[in-house]
Amino acid sequence: MNQLSKRRAAQVLLPIVLMALAAVAPRGQTGPKVGEWPTYGADLASTRYSPLDQINADNFNKLQLAFRFKTDSLGPRPEFQYQSTPLMVNGVLYITAGTRRAAVALDATTGEMLWMHSINEGKRGEAAPRLLSGRGLSYWSDGKEERIIYVTPGYQMVALNAKTGDQIQSFGVNGIVDLKLFNDQEMDLITGEIGLHAAPVIAKNVIIVGAAHREGGVPKSKTNQKGYVRGFDVRTGKRLWIFHTIPQPGEFGYDTWLEGSAAYTGNTGVWAQMSVDEELGIVYLPVEMPTGDYFGGHRPGNGLYGESLVAVDLQTGKRRWHYQFVHHGIWDYDIPCAPILADITVNGKLIKAVAQPTKQGWVYVFDRVTGQPVWPIEERAVERGDVPREWYSPTQPFVTRPPAFEPQGVAIDDLIDFTPELRAEAVKLVSRFKIGPLFTPPVVSKWEGPLATLMLPNATGGANWQGGSLDPETNILYIFSNTNVTALPLAPPDPTRSDMLFARGQAQNPAAPPAPGAGPGLASGAPPPTGAAGGAAAAAAAAPLTVQGLPLIKPPYGRITALDINQGDLVWQVAHGDTPDNIKNHPALKGLNIPRTGRQGRLGVLTTKTLVIAGEGGFNTTPQGRGAMLRAYHKATGAEVGAVYMPAPQTGSPMTYSVAGTQYVTVSVSGPGHAGELLVYKLAQ
Repeated sequence: MNQLSKRRAAQVLLPIVLMALAAVAPRGQTGPKVGEWPTYGADLASTRYSPLDQINADNFNKLQLAFRFKTDSLGPRPEFQYQSTPLMVNGVLYITAGTRRAAVALDATTGEMLWMHSINEGKRGEAAPRLLSGRGLSYWSDGKEERIIYVTPGYQMVALNAKTGDQIQSFGVNGIVDLKLFNDQEMDLITGEIGLHAAPVIAKNVIIVGAAHREGGVPKSKTNQKGYVRGFDVRTGKRLWIFHTIPQPGEFGYDTWLEGSAAYTGNTGVWAQMSVDEELGIVYLPVEMPTGDYFGGHRPGNGLYGESLVAVDLQTGKRRWHYQFVHHGIWDYDIPCAPILADITVNGKLIKAVAQPTKQGWVYVFDRVTGQPVWPIEERAVERGDVPREWYSPTQPFVTRPPAFEPQGVAIDDLIDFTPELRAEAVKLVSRFKIGPLFTPPVVSKWEGPLATLMLPNATGGANWQGGSLDPETNILYIFSNTNVTALPLAPPDPTRSDMLFARGQAQNPAAPPAPGAGPGLASGAPPPTGAAGGAAAAAAAAPLTVQGLPLIKPPYGRITALDINQGDLVWQVAHGDTPDNIKNHPALKGLNIPRTGRQGRLGVLTTKTLVIAGEGGFNTTPQGRGAMLRAYHKATGAEVGAVYMPAPQTGSPMTYSVAGTQYVTVSVSGPGHAGELLVYKLAQ
C-alpha cells in the first residue's frame, strides 16, 4: 500500500485491514489474468486499470515501437477516425479495423496477422448510421472454447472462433444474429437507422448489446427507431431478454411520457460501453436522450429512461433501479461512457459503488446495489425557456460531490483574457448570445438577438465515449475532458428534411441578414419563424466562436482530472497536451508567456500500477516532427514523468498488456492525412 493510501486510511481512522479490502478490484468481478486485457474496459467494472509496472516513471521515455499495424487495406478506403481499443488474451491481440469493420487477430509480440474476418454488407452497410471500424469487440471463453463477438456497421452480431476466425455455425444463422430483428419494433433491414460503435459486453453466458442512431442535431423525424437493449445467449445467439428504454404501456416509467409520445419517439439507446457486476447479477446501462437533441416539444414529460443510469438484471433484463440525470433533455447530454464500479470507503463505511462520468462535467456516484446517491444530489430550480411548444422541467439534478471536473455554464469571467484587447473582443462577441449557468435553455435564433445559447460543456463534453479510469488501490478516478463552448441556435428545419418543429440551426438559404426589425421576434406562443431570417441567424450563430482565431474560452482546453471517490474530493488537475501551434505562434500573443494550454481530443486514459497514460489530440510541432505525444503522469501528483512521440494524435483509448515478461502499451492513432494504425510500444532492449 502506498503512502497516499495509508494517509487516507489514517484520516478516516480505519484499520489497515479494512483499507486492504477496499484497495482491490470491485468484488463480484471476474478479474483478468495479470497481464491480459480481455474486455474493452480491462474488466467488467470498466476500470481501464492494469497492475503492470515494468513501464514506469524512470523508463517511460525509453519506450520504442515494437510494431505498428496499419489498417488502410481493411476496407474500400482508408479510415482517418480510428477509435478501436484491442483486447489481449493468451498472447493474441483482437481488434476491429478498417472502414468495413473487420475483426482481426494479431500476434501480441510481433504484430503478425493471424486471421481477419470481414463482411461486405452492401447497401445495408452503406446506409448504416454508425460506419467505420467502431471501438472494439468482445471475447468469451468457458475454459475450453474461445469466441470473438463483434457488431458490424449494418447491425449484425457475428460470433467467431477466436483461434481461426471462422464463423460459429451454431450461433444465430451460420454465425450471425440480425440485430434489426427480435427488437420489438418494425424496421427496414436495409435502411433502418440503428447500429452500434461500442463493443458488446459479455458476462457469464450473456451478451448485452446496445444501440446507436444517426449523429447530428437535425433528425429526419420526431419518429425514429427505439434503442432497446437486449441480452443474448453467448452459445446460441438466442435472445434472452429485452429492456425497453422507452417504456411500453403498463411498464414502469410509461407515465413520464405525456400525450402518447412514447409510441412514436425513438433513440434513447445505449451507444456507450456498459459495465456488469457478476456477483450481484446487474448490468449498468448508460442511456442516451430521446429523439431531438435540442428540442422536445413533441415528447412532453420527463421521458424515462432518457439520460439515465439504469441497473437491470443480467439474466432477465428486469429493472432493478434507475436514476435520471437530466429531465426532458434539450442539451444533448447523453450518458456517454461506461459507468465505473468501485468498492469505496466513505466515512468508515464500505460501499459497493458505481461512478458515472457525464458530458456535463460531473461524476455521479451511487450505491450500485440500491441506486441511492453516495452524496446528496439536489433537485434545483432551473430557468424556463421560451421556445414555442417546448416542454420544460422546472428542476434538474445537481451533484454536490465530487466537484465538477469541467467549468459549467458561461460567464464573462470564463472568456479569453490573454490580453485586455482580446477580452474586450470576446465580451463584444458574447453580447449577441444568451449566456448563463448549466442547464440554460436553448433559444430560437433571431437577428436582433440572442443568436443562440452558449453551452459549456458542449454536447461532446466534458466526458465523452472514452470515459475514465479508476485506480482500485486508492479509488482515485482519472478522466480527460475538453473545455469547449458551442452555440446552440434553434431554427425550424427544412420540412423536406425533417418533420421536427425546431432543430439545431441549419441554414438552407443563409443569405444576407434581414433588415433591422425584420426578424421573427418570437415570444412564447407565437408561430415559428419562416424564411431566410431564422436560418441565416442560425448560420451566423453556428460560425466558429473565436477571437482572432483564438478560442473564446480561456484555457486549459484539454485537462486530466484526478478525483478521490472515497472522499468525494479533487486530488489534482493538469492541462493535458502541449499548447497548439496556432496559439504559440499567434501574433496577438507575441512576447507573452502562455502556460501550457492542453489540447482538445477524444482521449481515453490508462492507469497502471505507477502511471496515468494518455496521448494528445490534434497534430502539433514536436521535437521529432509533426505529430503528437503519448504522455505519462505521476498518479498521486499529476506531475508529467515522460513523453513519447506518435506520428498522429490519439483517437482510440490506450491499453497495456504483458507477454513473456515484457510489458507493451498500445494506442490507436489517426487524423487528417494519416490513416488509422495501432501503435504498440515496449521498452528499448
